[in-house]
Amino acid sequence: MSATTSSSASPRYRPVSFGVTRVSVRDGAPGVRYVQAELPLGAYARRLSDFLVHWAETEPERTFIARRAQLADGSTGDWQHISYAQALDGARRIGQALLDRKLSPERPVVILSENTLEHALMSLGCIYAGVPYCPVSPAYATVSQDYDKLRHVLDTLTPGLVFAADGARYGRAIAATIGAEVEVVLAQGALEGRATTPFDALRNTPATAAVDDAMHAVRPDTIAKFLFTSGSTKMPKPVINTHRMWCANLQQITLSMPVLAEAPPVFVDWLPWNHTFGGNHNVGLTLQHGGTLYIDDGKPTAALIGETLRNLREIAPTLYFNVPTGFEMIAQAMKTDAELRRNLLSRVRMFFYSGAGLAQPVWDSLHATAQAEVGERIVMATGLGMTESAPSAMFVNSHNVKAGDIGVPVPGMTLKLVDVDGKTEVRYRGPNVTPGYWRSEQATRDVFDEEGYLCTGDAVQWIDPDNIHRGLKFDGRIAEDFKLSTGTFVSVGPMRAKIIVTGAPYIQDAVLTGLNMKEVGALIFPAPACRTVSGLGADAPWEAVLASEPVRQRIQAVIDQLAREATGSASRIARALLLSEPPSIDKGEVTDKGSLNQRAVLKHRDALVQALHDDTAPNIIKPGP
Repeated sequence: MSATTSSSASPRYRPVSFGVTRVSVRDGAPGVRYVQAELPLGAYARRLSDFLVHWAETEPERTFIARRAQLADGSTGDWQHISYAQALDGARRIGQALLDRKLSPERPVVILSENTLEHALMSLGCIYAGVPYCPVSPAYATVSQDYDKLRHVLDTLTPGLVFAADGARYGRAIAATIGAEVEVVLAQGALEGRATTPFDALRNTPATAAVDDAMHAVRPDTIAKFLFTSGSTKMPKPVINTHRMWCANLQQITLSMPVLAEAPPVFVDWLPWNHTFGGNHNVGLTLQHGGTLYIDDGKPTAALIGETLRNLREIAPTLYFNVPTGFEMIAQAMKTDAELRRNLLSRVRMFFYSGAGLAQPVWDSLHATAQAEVGERIVMATGLGMTESAPSAMFVNSHNVKAGDIGVPVPGMTLKLVDVDGKTEVRYRGPNVTPGYWRSEQATRDVFDEEGYLCTGDAVQWIDPDNIHRGLKFDGRIAEDFKLSTGTFVSVGPMRAKIIVTGAPYIQDAVLTGLNMKEVGALIFPAPACRTVSGLGADAPWEAVLASEPVRQRIQAVIDQLAREATGSASRIARALLLSEPPSIDKGEVTDKGSLNQRAVLKHRDALVQALHDDTAPNIIKPGP
């Protein structure tokens, strides 16, 4: 069902334009085609700091970034603001302190912090001085018990300075992984038995002409940061992000979504800065367009969604980015929260999601609420990208979007479509593509093909083969697909998306099983709605919730519906298990952004997969007769 047909034959949308309306396609070798946007990229900035300098000069008092004060009882208070003038002053002073320490790509800055004002200033100081930095997933230091991934990051980068937001929160990880020869800077707190530098010492360093000279010496190929991939069955890889990559991609995004340049954007955003979506895309767009970013300390979890809703009742974004789970929770809350509806919908021009498929019922709910509240729908946009493409490679180019559509290439990028094992892999080449992985020559060679295109492993199809200008839709990850023992090929991406859509709001995500087996199975991660429908209390263990009859009935109905709609063994879920144990960050099963890693789940739950397929696991759900 189209996102535009749920309640009106000709629905009205809040007006937005799309930049790329036409693409060109040419044939290459057999099984190869090349796709480009007809809209040219044109000129773009040489370095990120140029944006900061421009807005500090033209709009010095405008808020660049804000965050609620963190109170002693764990709650949050009033907004604390940093203007563009203050951001530039902080960047110059911190940049000077980094130059004084002779930091470099060989001795970069590593950041252990959630999204905070100090984190923002430290990043800007690195960008201004031309010192590479790496924001690390906080979970590697605060959730992990073995610190293996944090140790891998540090061993790979050999930092000259580590910044941590809080001594108490990060102290145990620092003690376990960071040698005494590495300077540790703390925003607050102390470390027992170890000398540290207060963040204010960097923030109050007098800036000299040397730091401005360093800023002007930054070139497009200067490394701005390192971002680690989330990793699957292997350790995360360090993606080099140059100023060219970042600046080019910001211009590519803006040309694809011209609404960004119509007025300084206002964002309310929780997406972590150690991910390319939050750190490159959202922070970068704020800087490019002189916008304001309100840091949201909430998250799309039962415990933290309340903070997000509080912020959205108070701050009205002009564009709003989130992952599908976040939109699902917001859509549900807006049904009964009039203040949230009024404020969130008052001036937002576009919703944008990434990271996974958005279930159609969530889409329809958002449209219905917007139509009832403001008389028009809000365009829901999405696309495709990755850490290695800074991140954006494709965007939808119409309000008429269905789940799975990813659209057309951004200007200046060439997509190479290659037939691989019965699917079509999309590969990237453009100024926003990474030159490779830091200190990882073999991994770099492995990821580029003979023509220099980045091999993504993502499969695509044309939305409409008779109208190439509508672009492409996602067809799963090639590496996730597998064959049954019968030789039948199972296309994981579309199947997984269908389970999530059909199972909404009770299924959060699913992993398909059945490699070399006779049938397709599914490991199902339940959504919070299961607890509500179970009738059990908030403190009931998940095992009891998932064993309850109301929950079993609803999941059974989903499996039955999927079976009725199956066209063969490769599209029929023959057996499923509800998982009470959530995906593990330590084991790489999920990122702190919430993206599930199918390969890692299968690796670490192999015994459960075997029990599912040999009928020895308890509470297996199978389609009814």
